[in-house]
Amino acid sequence: MSKPNYKVGDFVVLKSGLTRTAAADRRCEVVGILPNDHGQAQYRVRFEAENFERRITALDIDASESPPGVADAQPIQTSETGPWLKTFSTKMRK
Repeated sequence: MSKPNYKVGDFVVLKSGLTRTAAADRRCEVVGILPNDHGQAQYRVRFEAENFERRITALDIDASESPPGVADAQPIQTSETGPWLKTFSTKMRK
């Protein structure tokens, strides 16, 4: 299964031929990450000149022109330790 290589807010360049015209800007912003489609990462993207979003797969992205996003990211570490549910911090009425 392919993991998402880009995160929300990254800009990617689509392969030529996926937009309506050859002169169209192929650069778009990732606005959402969708569940995998048969092992391929999917994204919701938006072009600046459009008021709707498109669904693309990782195969639609031109990797040579798009910088990698999440691939080099470090795992998120939390400073808080202990259980997330604090049973003694809730009060019940009788």
